Amino acid sequence: MAKKATGKSSSKSGGKGSRKASSATKIARASSSSGGGSRGSSFDASEAFVKLLQSPLMAELVAVAATAALAALAEQGFTSSSASRGKRAGNAVKAAGKAAAAAVGRRLGTELDEIRAAAKAKGGAKA
Repeated sequence: MAKKATGKSSSKSGGKGSRKASSATKIARASSSSGGGSRGSSFDASEAFVKLLQSPLMAELVAVAATAALAALAEQGFTSSSASRGKRAGNAVKAAGKAAAAAVGRRLGTELDEIRAAAKAKGGAKA
C-alpha cells in the first residue's frame, strides 16, 4: 500500500485498508466537491490535479519507477573503455525507462485490483 508521503495526511490509523480508503476518498472528494458552497458547483481541475500529485499513491509510483530504473541501469553496467559508450548509455536509459513504465503499470494494476475487490466486498455486504 502507499506510504504516507508527508505529514499532511489526516489518516494515521495503523491498518492498510484504512490508509487505502483514506487516500482514495481524498482523491474522490477532491474531484467531486470543489471545497464548499462559496464557489458554487464549479469544478477546479487544477486543484484536483494538485491534490492528485500530492497523494501518497503518486509518491509511491514515483518511488517504484525510480527503483526499477536504477535496477535496469545497474543491470546494464557502464564501462569507461568502450568506444560505443554513447550508444550503450542510450540503450541503458531506454531500458531503464521501459522498466520504470512496466513497474508503474504493474503497481497501478495491483491498486485497481484492490479497489475492485474492496468495492465488490462493500457491495456484497449491503445486499
